[in-house]
Amino acid sequence: MIARALLFLLLLAGLLPAPPVLAQPVEMPGPEGPLRGTLLVPDGAGAPAVLIIPGSGPTDRDGNNPLGVRAATYRLLAEGLAAAGIATLRTDKRGLFGSKAALADADAVTIADYAADTLGWAALLRGRLGLDCVWLLGHSEGGLIALVAARQPAGLCGLVLVATAGRPLGAVLRAQLRANPANAPLLAAAMPAIDALEAGRRVDTAGMPPALLGLFRPSVQGFMISAMAYDPAALLRGWAGPALIVQGERDLQVGPADARALAAADPRARLVLLPGVNHVLKAVATDDAAANLAAYADPGLPLAPGVVAAIAGFVRAGR
Repeated sequence: MIARALLFLLLLAGLLPAPPVLAQPVEMPGPEGPLRGTLLVPDGAGAPAVLIIPGSGPTDRDGNNPLGVRAATYRLLAEGLAAAGIATLRTDKRGLFGSKAALADADAVTIADYAADTLGWAALLRGRLGLDCVWLLGHSEGGLIALVAARQPAGLCGLVLVATAGRPLGAVLRAQLRANPANAPLLAAAMPAIDALEAGRRVDTAGMPPALLGLFRPSVQGFMISAMAYDPAALLRGWAGPALIVQGERDLQVGPADARALAAADPRARLVLLPGVNHVLKAVATDDAAANLAAYADPGLPLAPGVVAAIAGFVRAGR
């Protein structure tokens, strides 16, 4: 046991070469066609396994999206965990990228749909590697999906919630809109729209300020209604297994207060706050928002020190 722990520490420190890693394309049935992902397995039997659940919007299995995010966060995380002897599966959402054939309209989804896909992927991962259980790692909105999936805990080792909101989506949207003074003229239209969606009612966007149409467009309102129905802290309170909460302190989208709210909901959970780390898990040296956002577009920038070590150590320890 001591020898294995020493090997793990040497790998994290870069003093030993990483073991060979086998990348495998995988797929499982989706509602209209296959869902696809990438399985990364370090050489050697018995590696624990982590399912990486992507965040909001058109985010692909590597953590990138066509809206300017090219940080490759999930690919880098998978590679870092593989170097620590941990297998990962990262996937494309139904209707998008490699899973495009799974759903004709990628907006016609709910959080419950994504949670069902998560449980399907978890079962595939367990079967492929011959494991009794796997870990769910949700980033941002993926953390909420992990929490919803974990209401069916069989076959799940534990949860890793990374940059995950500790409040319902409606509260997050209100705070984000109010945080930018430039949004002041939009609040009179935005706040009633959020109220309506929280109540399960669709919003008429006719006459809505153009700046809000991307957020409240009719095609995504069903998804938003589904997402607003969940309280992440309440879901975590009902989880009986191990949980790790990882939060960057320079995250512009989800803050340390969210992480602390999750930790308060589950006092047994381990909370890791990472100074100087942003939403895509890159190190940023200042509070300058432009510099922070520039890291979203830089796949050559490594993950911030401490990110992989915190997750790998938790998974390796089995708690």
